[in-house]
Amino acid sequence: MTRQIIQTPNAPTSSLFSQAIKAGSNLYLSGIVGIDPATNQLAGVTIQEQTRQALVNCKNILHAAGANIENVVEVLVLLAKPSDFAGLNEEYAKFFPNDPPTRAVAKLGVELPNVLVSIKMTAVVEGG
Repeated sequence: MTRQIIQTPNAPTSSLFSQAIKAGSNLYLSGIVGIDPATNQLAGVTIQEQTRQALVNCKNILHAAGANIENVVEVLVLLAKPSDFAGLNEEYAKFFPNDPPTRAVAKLGVELPNVLVSIKMTAVVEGG
């Protein structure tokens, strides 16, 4: 099985993690936050703004791997504040309006300055 690192300038990057790794037909995205890669700043201060940007970042990583949002089979959402659950769902439902993937929501364990959400995905893609 081959292991391919997926990298795109259209999502936040770090020397500490790969944006995604494709192993066979499975694609594993790291926990992605709502940083706008054009400015390297958080997309806003609300859960809706950060969720929207995190999901756009995830879509961009999926695209770089030859996948799309329909290939996603599992999502893990980490919230800094559980009280943001309703706001998270407002934006999340726009990205997965029908037949959504499995999902778990948990509290973000590490405090990252002003980060409200981190989204991790697993997708199944062709050509594995």
